[in-house]
Amino acid sequence: MASRAINLDFGSFGLQTIERAWITNTQIEAARVAMTRNMKRKGKMWIRIFPDKSVTARPPETRMGKGKGQPEYWVATVRPGNILFEIDGISETLARESLRLAADKLPVRTKFLTRHN
Repeated sequence: MASRAINLDFGSFGLQTIERAWITNTQIEAARVAMTRNMKRKGKMWIRIFPDKSVTARPPETRMGKGKGQPEYWVATVRPGNILFEIDGISETLARESLRLAADKLPVRTKFLTRHN
């Protein structure tokens, strides 16, 4: 993987993916809740991914044919280097802990980022 500049567009701290995966809408929401509770609603947070891909499934014990199944859930496709969340307006220690709690809710390995001005 080529080295490229870290692009935190909004906040001072961010969470970046290291792996490729699908992140479901419920996983994103669980990470968001964990972060905001730890931050005690101080500072500002940006969610940089959106679940715009539907995953469909057929009901169990259904015969082949009869078309595609109904959407079961929605996912955001992430690649290595994607920034998932950004935070600003809080201390670095609080940001590290908040983003660590959020990363524990996600199915990918992540890296903590800091803006260097």
